[in-house]
Amino acid sequence: MKKQPQITEKTRQKFVEVFCELYSQKPIEKISVQEIANKSGYNRSTFYQYFTDIYELLDSVENDLLNEMKIELANKELSMHTFQDTLYCLDKREHLLVLNALLGDYGSARFLKRLKKEITLEQLELNVLQNHSLTPYFIEFYLTTSLSLFRLWLQRQKDLSSEEFFKLVENLFSRGITPYFKDRLT
Repeated sequence: MKKQPQITEKTRQKFVEVFCELYSQKPIEKISVQEIANKSGYNRSTFYQYFTDIYELLDSVENDLLNEMKIELANKELSMHTFQDTLYCLDKREHLLVLNALLGDYGSARFLKRLKKEITLEQLELNVLQNHSLTPYFIEFYLTTSLSLFRLWLQRQKDLSSEEFFKLVENLFSRGITPYFKDRLT
């Protein structure tokens, strides 16, 4: 007897949700298949019908998010996508649980590397020479800073609106932090 596709996807999604909740609270090494299965309302054998282990589940979560991001960027009507567009794609309510897990305190440095690899120099809109010896440093600074700010914004439960946050990031890169110093704010 074949299972209905929507039931199969619902079961898989439940495992993903429970995993992300747990992964945002503790390191992956402290998460067991039994715990995921119990909290999902299924048994371990059902989990193994979908994933071979927790690390395959993590890969699946990362791949799904990166693929959704690529599809969304491809559907945009821009000829060139900026890094801001990438962050906008991630700023969706349906991604929040996954992002809190992957970019949270116990999240994967590997995911950040994978995300950085998806972003090309052209997307960064940095006016730097392609083959200059300092170019990798500029790229790393830009990406790491942007992703760290995005991560902080998520951790602060999006205490700024999306527009305020993206404008702040843009202003920090274009004008620095000097305009925000206390003596200038009073």
